[in-house]
Amino acid sequence: MTSFTQATKNKYSKDRNDFYLQWLLRLKKNCRFAKTVNLNFNIPKMILYIILAIVATIGLVWLIDKFIPSKLRPLVMIALWVVIGVLAYNTFMSVYEPIQFNQIKKKRYALVIKSLKDIRDAQLAHKQVTGKFADNFDNLVKFIDTAEFTITQRRDSTIIDEELTKRYGGVEMTKDIVVIDTLGFVPVKDSLFGTDNRYKTLMNVPVGQEGAKFELKAGFLEEKEIRIPVFEALVKKAVVLNDQDKDLVRQEEQVVSVEGVNGDAIRLGSMEEVSTTGNWPKIYDTKED
Repeated sequence: MTSFTQATKNKYSKDRNDFYLQWLLRLKKNCRFAKTVNLNFNIPKMILYIILAIVATIGLVWLIDKFIPSKLRPLVMIALWVVIGVLAYNTFMSVYEPIQFNQIKKKRYALVIKSLKDIRDAQLAHKQVTGKFADNFDNLVKFIDTAEFTITQRRDSTIIDEELTKRYGGVEMTKDIVVIDTLGFVPVKDSLFGTDNRYKTLMNVPVGQEGAKFELKAGFLEEKEIRIPVFEALVKKAVVLNDQDKDLVRQEEQVVSVEGVNGDAIRLGSMEEVSTTGNWPKIYDTKED
């Protein structure tokens, strides 16, 4: 019987600890701030603090009743209520501000990433037609306005191999080839953006600091004597979140997580490696634009 009771207690204790851990992990995931949630948080210690606060409040009421003259008690009580209100507000905002910041950040990042995807599509089209990436937005926009994709068709064909025919004394020999036929041309603008003219403002950061522009670079990397075109487009997080709490922005700039946008900028491509991907998590790629 004793063993059964002890086992029941152990199971209850384990379930309770698992509940606390799951709750803290869920809070950490929702807030996205590893530093704001301490997984080593001691639940009994929190209860102790609450008890001490209650005891201190009771003690304060007793001191007021014991030593403060009756005429001054209303003023003291008003002052105490003001202090309590301020402390309660600050406590609430210390929890609510990171949550609100996270919501605003997600919405703004989604808009910025949508613009960066447009830049990527335009740059890939530029490379397909010209063999390189554009190093400034003026050239990129002009390219979209004027360039055309060539529509081709590949087909297999068989022709007489004259060299082999001669070699075998006139016996007709054939060989297989691939023929590429040009079917027509399609404007890059229509192919990428249809009737939408948003490509004309590709350089503009859609949210955050007013008038901010994306940074754009392009060039070549050499690998085994082969010049490979690369490009990079980015905007600093501080620009996108310019009106938010500076401490929270600094924390966001230091994020290193599979679920976050790593580093101090939202970045597409790279000037140091061959890449046309962004530094954002997959969740931004699965959302509808």
